[in-house]
Amino acid sequence: MLSTWLLGVLYLALFVALVTGLLFWRRRQRRDRRPFPADLKLLRGPGETVRQRLAQLDESLAEQVLFALAIPLGVAAALLWLTVHLTGMAQGVSLLVTLAGVLAVMVLVARHLVRRLNESANHYLGLFGERVVAEALEPLKAQGFRIFHDVPGGGSSATFNIDHIAVGPSGIFAIETKTRRKGRARGGFAEHEIIYDGQVLAYPWGEDRHGLEQARRQAQWLGDWLARMLGARPSVTPILTFPGWMIIRRGTGAVVVLNPKEIPAALQLRGAPVLPPEQIDLIARQLDAVCRDVAY
Repeated sequence: MLSTWLLGVLYLALFVALVTGLLFWRRRQRRDRRPFPADLKLLRGPGETVRQRLAQLDESLAEQVLFALAIPLGVAAALLWLTVHLTGMAQGVSLLVTLAGVLAVMVLVARHLVRRLNESANHYLGLFGERVVAEALEPLKAQGFRIFHDVPGGGSSATFNIDHIAVGPSGIFAIETKTRRKGRARGGFAEHEIIYDGQVLAYPWGEDRHGLEQARRQAQWLGDWLARMLGARPSVTPILTFPGWMIIRRGTGAVVVLNPKEIPAALQLRGAPVLPPEQIDLIARQLDAVCRDVAY
């Protein structure tokens, strides 16, 4: 019986090792020629940073699954080898230890894989939310707006990304997207509504200011950065948007809180232009320079 177990473990171990080796070999052997210049750089799309994280997770997932299979197999093989070389009571104890050890390792590995899968699901939710907002911003282009996504910000010590920046006749807008799942609501609150009183965000499950502070800080940074680029500090309006949520506004604050579908109307020009076409073009060139960094 033990020899049969050992043969099964060895077979699975060899299979996992073969697949893992082929994956590494294929990665090292890639020498495909690209159909476009190597120095070609594209503009960042919505959720570019999240997309890159998802790509890394997807690329490593197959390897992690193989390692997840290999680790319990390795533990089982080592313990079974000891069992084969024991006799009597020691062999029975060794079998129990083998079973407990394999189960413990399997639980730990499974928990790790579940965490990675949840991480991937959360990233995809965020990416999809940013794409929803990007699509809602498209009508602004017909009004003379220039739209940029996932704009790198901060410095070498503290980097971040502004989800969307809209530059047009009515001004400059730094848009932060928060894609939050819906759940059970407290008494007196609707599951699909966020209440904003100008200071605090009231979700169905509780209150916080996290998104408000982030949107305000990023707009402040963008204004300071443009001031260094242009020699004069323009006004930047922070917007916080929640895809899929209805926003109930009961006050006004430094940050504008909107559903993505409300953004085009909120940014529509009313009265004289805040930014002339030449200044829009100048600001757009500065943003284009930092956002055109997507390589193959």
